[in-house]
Amino acid sequence: MQYVIHYSLHFVAPFLIAILFFRKDWKKVYFIFLATMLVDLDHLVSSPIFAANRCSINFHPLHTYWAMLIYIAMLFFRKPVRVIGIALLFHMFTDFIDCMMTYDSCKECMAKSPALGLVEAVYVLLGL
Repeated sequence: MQYVIHYSLHFVAPFLIAILFFRKDWKKVYFIFLATMLVDLDHLVSSPIFAANRCSINFHPLHTYWAMLIYIAMLFFRKPVRVIGIALLFHMFTDFIDCMMTYDSCKECMAKSPALGLVEAVYVLLGL
């Protein structure tokens, strides 16, 4: 079920965001959301490249808190930079949700995750 949620957030939710908030340019916005998934190319510098229970947040270079600050700064620019920033932040949110689901099902899997502190804080904040 975690994979269904994760990939729905990567493909279906951006479609809905594009339709609901960018009705005039929804095709262009949806394409930008899909194109920003290239941010996952940073997984290629990891060893191993894929690890089933690894949390991407603050692990991969383009998924770090520093990178996210740049994505937030992009919100203060005009289109299309603003849309790219929204898409990248939504991608990070999607990956963070995945980290939360991993933590919920396998706390040991997250033991060495650089995002463990954030995940635990949000977990407590949400009363989970």
